Amino acid sequence: MSENTVLPQKRKLLAEIIIVVLLVMLAMTGIGITDFSPNDGYAYWLLMVIVFALFAMLTGWLQSRHQTGQFKKMIQEQALHWCASLLVVGCAFLVQKSGRMDAMNAGLIISLILSLSTILDGIRIGWRFSLIGFFLGAASVITTYYNDSFFWINLMLAIFIIVGIILLEVMQRKAAQ
Repeated sequence: MSENTVLPQKRKLLAEIIIVVLLVMLAMTGIGITDFSPNDGYAYWLLMVIVFALFAMLTGWLQSRHQTGQFKKMIQEQALHWCASLLVVGCAFLVQKSGRMDAMNAGLIISLILSLSTILDGIRIGWRFSLIGFFLGAASVITTYYNDSFFWINLMLAIFIIVGIILLEVMQRKAAQ
């Protein structure tokens, strides 16, 4: 590989790692907000569906920049995927508004929907994104079962995931050299 090719790949990888760290931090923020104020947590998770969609599209764009014709196809697939996710989140909203589910449970359900959407999108754009989805799903379950110490358990899981991704990338880079 030429030096010009290696540098953009390093930047792309760094951008993807930054996106992962940011999304994990946003997920941790949502967990805290949902515990403190279920109504605010519910609104936060609605917003996060849009934020995760934008970061997924950014990651897809980073990966398709050098492939002709891939960008348009990627945007169409991403838009369809995340619009379907928003539709399902809208359905959860309607169920919550009907009185069958409180705001706390609605927030957990939306985070699980976001988890599934992120895992499935990660199949298309990369395993790091799927890992964020697995984190969201695990964090939702942990939050449900461990009322007193869920934040610290989720924080340890988040740190483990972030450190693991960074170590894996460093090991892969050394193996490639």
